[in-house]
Amino acid sequence: MARTLTPFHLAIPVHDLDAARAFYAGLLGCPEGRSADRWIDYDLYGHQLVCHRVDGMVAPRAGGNAVDGHDVPVPHFGVVLKLADWHMLARRLEAAGVAFVIAPHVRYAGQPGEQATLFLHDPSGNALEFKGFADIDAQLFAT
Repeated sequence: MARTLTPFHLAIPVHDLDAARAFYAGLLGCPEGRSADRWIDYDLYGHQLVCHRVDGMVAPRAGGNAVDGHDVPVPHFGVVLKLADWHMLARRLEAAGVAFVIAPHVRYAGQPGEQATLFLHDPSGNALEFKGFADIDAQLFAT
């Protein structure tokens, strides 16, 4: 059954709003919404991401966890995409010369939940993961 999701709201710390704008609006192509002197709203694939400038912030790199042979950064956030959209994003990031934390690849190949995935950091050290599924409804929570 197809699901109808409501948008999530996530507020993250950044050290520099101009760097955040170059990354989220420029590199990822997220439309900008409201903003003020210390924060900017972005439309992250239909979800509300708010970058708040935090003076003296320290990059939130707490650690990692082994997943399918890779050291996945924790914490992280991201978006689940249709596979074609994931491929378009991966090509755009590769063409921009992004330094991936985990380069685009297929995880769990041939198994339930097979997914394309990639990890990168924003300029403030927030870790993002983008996943792509051929059939999100059938694969996202497949066991």
